[in-house]
Amino acid sequence: MEKAPLTTGEIARYCHVTDRAVLKWVDEGKLKAYRTPGNHSRVSLEDFLKFLNEYNMPIPPELAHTNKIRVLIVDDDHEMTNAIRRVLLNRGLFEIDVAYDGFTAGKKFAEFRPGLILLDIKMPGMNGFEVCQQIRQDPASKDVKIVAVSGALDMDGVESIMRLGANDYLTKPFRNEVLLMKIERLLGIKQ
Repeated sequence: MEKAPLTTGEIARYCHVTDRAVLKWVDEGKLKAYRTPGNHSRVSLEDFLKFLNEYNMPIPPELAHTNKIRVLIVDDDHEMTNAIRRVLLNRGLFEIDVAYDGFTAGKKFAEFRPGLILLDIKMPGMNGFEVCQQIRQDPASKDVKIVAVSGALDMDGVESIMRLGANDYLTKPFRNEVLLMKIERLLGIKQ
């Protein structure tokens, strides 16, 4: 069931500001709203979440909805997974899970059912090539997007991972904006 539109009073409480501040955001075109027949402003949850994201404001936990896109980050580097996770959580559109090795990635893929996998190539045990190949063998995974991530991926490696079914690749180190651009393009998210 879709959440009812928000009133300016509700938005004011979520943002810890006055009703007047919210009306000013609406009047200035910063916050998209519509008018009811009684001339009251209402804001859809989607537009409110976009506003929060655009102005780097925290999303209230009670508004975090289950329609988020599930992303599985697979990388044995804990610092890298934490950095990627922070970037994606700040965007407010994603539900994140992490696997630190290829074997766990397969298990989490089956349980979590992500729409996107950020897959490190060089991992001990089962590497990213093997994980990609395993995932693509499952016919139910044909719509799952896979972005290969590696600091040591030459053109042969890029060709190999793309042949195995990756949709795109990213070379470490990368800029956060590039990561988000690739993800949003693959998932059809309008920026």
